[in-house]
Amino acid sequence: MIKRITNYLETRACAPAYSGWVLAGIAICFFGAAINTMAGWLYVSSGLSCAILAIAAILPPRSLSRLKVSRRLIEPVTAGEDLRIQLEVINQSQQNVSLLKITDILPLVLKDKFAQKPLEHTINQIEPKNNYEWEYYYPTQRRGIYRWQTVQLISGAPLGLFWSRRDRNCPATAIVYPQILPLVSCPLIDELGKDESRRNHYQGNPAYAATEGLIRSLRPYRTGDPIRLVHWRTSARYGELRVRELEVITGGEDIIIALDSAAQWNEENFEQAVIAATSLYFYAQRQQMKVQLWTAGTGLVRGENRRILETLAATLPQEDVISTEPPNIPLIWLTENVTTISSLPNGSRWALWQNHESEPHQVINQDIPGLIISKEEQLQNQLQKII
Repeated sequence: MIKRITNYLETRACAPAYSGWVLAGIAICFFGAAINTMAGWLYVSSGLSCAILAIAAILPPRSLSRLKVSRRLIEPVTAGEDLRIQLEVINQSQQNVSLLKITDILPLVLKDKFAQKPLEHTINQIEPKNNYEWEYYYPTQRRGIYRWQTVQLISGAPLGLFWSRRDRNCPATAIVYPQILPLVSCPLIDELGKDESRRNHYQGNPAYAATEGLIRSLRPYRTGDPIRLVHWRTSARYGELRVRELEVITGGEDIIIALDSAAQWNEENFEQAVIAATSLYFYAQRQQMKVQLWTAGTGLVRGENRRILETLAATLPQEDVISTEPPNIPLIWLTENVTTISSLPNGSRWALWQNHESEPHQVINQDIPGLIISKEEQLQNQLQKII
């Protein structure tokens, strides 16, 4: 009850601090003693104490009423990086403002579970018609789009006997992108669409019919390139390692990375699936392929990388279905539902995250190869496995 009363007084007028209660008690004692003794100095002491209390109660709300708070745009970051948050407190009055504390009320989903205290900062003084900039960095752990709008200003100026608190509407939007794994190779992308090519080519797979394959270009060897892609004849001619870039056969269609976001997911599995979708998308871009993203909530998305990253940052499991199903062309299907794999178009690939209840033999399908993602192994290594 006391906490509720204090909170009510702080937000609408002002609430006495401990020192304010002490001074109020002393004033009452002086006044009671003055009545009993009729001593004038006791009346004066009691009156001075009441005057100090009145001044201390009026000034904090007045000093806060002349303060304005603005916020600068928060640049997007990748999960694991720190958000740079900048607030500016502007003193519009002709007097100094001191004994000020500012608190940024972050959303609970963004705050660290171990951080129990609010994020606050103390300002000693702001000059008249001047401003104070507060910049701080906040660590991020998970991707997402986070919004909040409340900044609290607390003042006890000038004596600290009473404290007043006011909320300021200061909207903020922080976008935390999912991580992008540095894939050196990815058979899920490289092999997409080759099943159809094998069926239509009388020699089987044209990319492997010869020892050299279909070479798009040769480039110098870079650290991390697979040795199997080294073109030894050209390397011997130039005296340095040259690596083959093989033409990926996709039948002229766009590559679609589809995330089964309409289904129910295990939370940890879904976060891994989003990271996988992001990594696969940018790997396909580096291979100069036409690539699109599909989620149940947005349908097909293509365009600027920022738009793709924002889509993946915002997606959630069991989201409302905007597009009923992905296009009927070869795609990469990221799911936790085994039953959806059998209905994929020919030439597709899949990656399956399994719950404890799922059985490995349920997903064996010779016509549509894919990957079973294990929790015991790093995701990057599994995405680079040969399927």
